Amino acid sequence: MALTQHIDSSKYRKVFVVGDLHGCLTQLNLALESQAFSAREDLLISVGDLIDRGEDSIGCLELIEKPWFACVRGNHEQMAIDALQGRNVDRWLRNGGDWFFKLPPALEARARELIIQAANLPHMIEITTDDGQFTVVAHADYPLNTYISGQPVDDYAVIWNRERITESAAGNLSTIAGAQRFYFGHTPVEEIKKYANQYYIDTGAVFGGHLTLLQIQ
Repeated sequence: MALTQHIDSSKYRKVFVVGDLHGCLTQLNLALESQAFSAREDLLISVGDLIDRGEDSIGCLELIEKPWFACVRGNHEQMAIDALQGRNVDRWLRNGGDWFFKLPPALEARARELIIQAANLPHMIEITTDDGQFTVVAHADYPLNTYISGQPVDDYAVIWNRERITESAAGNLSTIAGAQRFYFGHTPVEEIKKYANQYYIDTGAVFGGHLTLLQIQ
């Protein structure tokens, strides 16, 4: 079942949400610099998929150790977690996990340590921003029609589903009750897509697109 983390927004001056990084640490640092991000006062929430395909998967994984960073688990983190446990290694390799197997021993040990830490990442983050907007961040989808904090939800659906965005793109929009805003990644889009109260913010940074960084507080 999916795990949820609640964040108290009153501890932060600004709160940002960022799309799928996939190793694009340089792009993230430039984006944060452009927003005068403060590691002492601000918070960055990631929709997951920190790793694979880009140039610095380890650097992006190391963000989970930063006090100013929060992250939900993406399907790429899950593939890495599974592979280290001997499950579905080929699936990870097919989806950009080859970088791990090319590392020298010291870096492989560091990557392994970080992936083990990633197994503690929640599947969803909920936060009420200072404008009163109850906001939920998840990697791919919230698979039910009403969000209730703590209710059992299929973790596989949260990190893998594309049914809702496919339906929305076809014109069959559906609001998810129980929260004002949902932020998702997972499915690359050229520009941010807003369907009902759902925002899809994976704008394909690793595929030659751009990295989306949004201030939500």
